Amino acid sequence: MKKLYEGKTKDVYALENGNVMLKFKDDCTGKDGVFDPGENSVGLTIEGIGKANLQTSVYYFELLKKAGIKTHYVSANVEEATMEVLPAECFGKAQGGNGLEVICRLVATGSFIRRYGEYIKDGTVLEGGYVECTFKNDAKGDPLVTGEGLAALGVMTPEMFASMKEQTLKITKIVADDLKTIGLDLWDIKFEFGYNNGEVVLIDEIASGNMRVYKDGKIVEPVELTKLILNR
Repeated sequence: MKKLYEGKTKDVYALENGNVMLKFKDDCTGKDGVFDPGENSVGLTIEGIGKANLQTSVYYFELLKKAGIKTHYVSANVEEATMEVLPAECFGKAQGGNGLEVICRLVATGSFIRRYGEYIKDGTVLEGGYVECTFKNDAKGDPLVTGEGLAALGVMTPEMFASMKEQTLKITKIVADDLKTIGLDLWDIKFEFGYNNGEVVLIDEIASGNMRVYKDGKIVEPVELTKLILNR
């Protein structure tokens, strides 16, 4: 197989059938040996975390499939920590991958409070969910961009943005409702989307490191969250 891209936590290969294979790794982003999904470099290796992230993604992709929501997911081999996906044109500029992140916030916290704290209190529920987009650009602090901005920059059409936003809200509700069944509260979650065969579809993964979840008022760390999701 031809390696298309070597990422921090996944490698990407081209398959002979035209699809793409993602190889999940045990490398994790972090600093000084501490796991932190917000960091931009690999800081440690956690044995088995690659397979666990794959299992979590497969669980949610299958849940979305049952709900009639299309994604790039085709199949997975958990033992080999690989997932076959449909090829998708990414939005934005990023070496080897997607340059756009989509965040759905159900509760105001984190960078949202850092930006707008004079208007809203940390922990305030955002009724109906709030969707925002950022460009992946460490040097510029992952700048926010609006739907109108994405259209003006030629990244996507207004129709693509509307589809992406609608899907984001639907997917977030499905994940939040699922987590609620095991006593967990989803505060926010991050997605990536691509363009496949004329449609905007969810790509990449749905793993614990991409969501902020609370239990009894305390944040659940990603590794523990993965265990709670898979070992219910």
